[in-house]
Amino acid sequence: MSRKIKLIWDFRGPTAREVARHHQLHLKEYIAGSELSLDITGHKDLSSMHSLAFMVVEEGQMPGVRDALRPHRGEIYEDGDPAT
Repeated sequence: MSRKIKLIWDFRGPTAREVARHHQLHLKEYIAGSELSLDITGHKDLSSMHSLAFMVVEEGQMPGVRDALRPHRGEIYEDGDPAT
């Protein structure tokens, strides 16, 4: 079984929340147009000035998605991750 990687985009400033939510829509569009095996996306507010959007991919698919979408960071995704 392959590990899952959470790719994360950070947004800061007074519009961070709206931008993260909008970015999640683009991530869903990317998944729909690609042959990705997972359909896990989300957004999370870390503070009033810092929000993030994320998508989860299989480890083997990560390099291609990373190069195409250029996330700010990534981490190992565990099933039941509270950020979903």
